[in-house]
Amino acid sequence: MKLGAIEAGGTKFVCGIGNEQGEIFDRVSFPTTTPEETMEQVIRYFKEQDVEAIGVGSFGPVDLNKNSSTYGYITTTPKPYWNQYPLLGELQKHVNVPLGFDTDVNAAALGEAEWGAAKGLASCVYVTIGTGVGAGALVEGKLLHGLLHPEMGHILIKRHPEDHFEGRCPYHRDCLEGMAAGPAIEQRWGKKGFELEQTDKVWEFEAYYVAQAVTNLVYMLSPEKIILGGGVMKQKQLFPLIRGHVRDMLNGYVQKREVAEGIDDYIVPPGLGDNAGLSGALVLAKQELERA
Repeated sequence: MKLGAIEAGGTKFVCGIGNEQGEIFDRVSFPTTTPEETMEQVIRYFKEQDVEAIGVGSFGPVDLNKNSSTYGYITTTPKPYWNQYPLLGELQKHVNVPLGFDTDVNAAALGEAEWGAAKGLASCVYVTIGTGVGAGALVEGKLLHGLLHPEMGHILIKRHPEDHFEGRCPYHRDCLEGMAAGPAIEQRWGKKGFELEQTDKVWEFEAYYVAQAVTNLVYMLSPEKIILGGGVMKQKQLFPLIRGHVRDMLNGYVQKREVAEGIDDYIVPPGLGDNAGLSGALVLAKQELERA
């Protein structure tokens, strides 16, 4: 199979060509500017490729209900110009192949379950912490949907006792994204995260917030693996801090070996690295082609 993949992010769109084994043969990226400019480049790329299907993992919120009049739309995003944009419909106008569609983080979870850190498992959660915070979940072999789709980036968390930053989420101020996303780090400390690598308190605050989210995910979804990706999580010192906080927060309540003894292999970085989302989009394309 020759499959197309789109990881539609709020900062950039990554497009690629691969196959059903997860091999990626070609990839390009374009800045996410206006829909007209960005989609023109996406469509031009795929018109030059002879693919059998395309999978799209998109930033959101998105409408995943195939019976809805706005299926395939990016809906109430604060991203300028993209509110209520018919992403899938615009692609369908120009590319006559089956199209799979889901959130970017659901796609990443799917890719990690197929070929990455959660390979062979029936459940996992993929959390990305970067420009925003989002999470996708695979539960008993199926991507989690519902009234909308998982919006775990906006869960409510307790404030660190020493943190007086008000939070920057336009909806909730001090939700997880408002306190832990890359822009929150920069606004709180006046520098980007990579410039603060040696400032311990930055990462103590960050780990405290991410660990609360992870602890809640353990309780709510009981995943077999939790994968933490995104630009912020490239600060490797975060993983041991987060694991330690999670163990403390669980406080012995979850008596499973994976948490009690094997937490280093339970809370992990993406096995596919920066290709998790694009690889997941290949799986979406493959599944849609099989359904067609």
